[in-house]
Amino acid sequence: MPKRKSTKNLLNVTNFLYEVGILAHTPRSGFQFLGSGEQSVSEHVFRNVIVGYTLAQMNGKVDTLKVIKMCLFHDLAEARTSDLNYVHQKYVKTEEQAAIDDLASTLPFGEDIKTILKEYEERKTHEAIIAKDADNIEWILSLREEQDTGNTRAASWVPPSVKRLKTKEAKALAEQILATNSDDWWFSDKEDEWWVNRSKKKSKRK
Repeated sequence: MPKRKSTKNLLNVTNFLYEVGILAHTPRSGFQFLGSGEQSVSEHVFRNVIVGYTLAQMNGKVDTLKVIKMCLFHDLAEARTSDLNYVHQKYVKTEEQAAIDDLASTLPFGEDIKTILKEYEERKTHEAIIAKDADNIEWILSLREEQDTGNTRAASWVPPSVKRLKTKEAKALAEQILATNSDDWWFSDKEDEWWVNRSKKKSKRK
């Protein structure tokens, strides 16, 4: 009997991993209304995890692992419900909790996922608030990127996104994001000779 249960668990975990793969093919629908850009839910989740880790480290007092787990799983239900942007959500109700409950019931670690997502949705702990700030910061980064490539509409979407931020770390980070060109990390020194002749000897290294 234990062996049969173990085999079933392995099957359910395997199906779970296939399910997570659907997020790579699930588009973030807000970009349709923005008019430019595209992003899958998986792409959003990856940078969201990095932002969450960053904010947790900037805070220095929260459980970083818990923040990362919240960021990692916060859109997990969208493999079954798809992504609904702010316009959709005015008129369409999704059963995200039902999706998570159904998934969790099949997994040996399902209760752990349910617990972490419940805390995230309640927004009562510092970790949950930081994780939600990370979600919004990831969107602000995306808006800045679209603004830099010529989408004038993106600028008008920024203020309400910034107003959603709760922590001082996220607010400070958002201010810096909006003051920084999205290509500065690789193209900040536009006068470097590297961009003309690719001369490593003449290129200034920082």
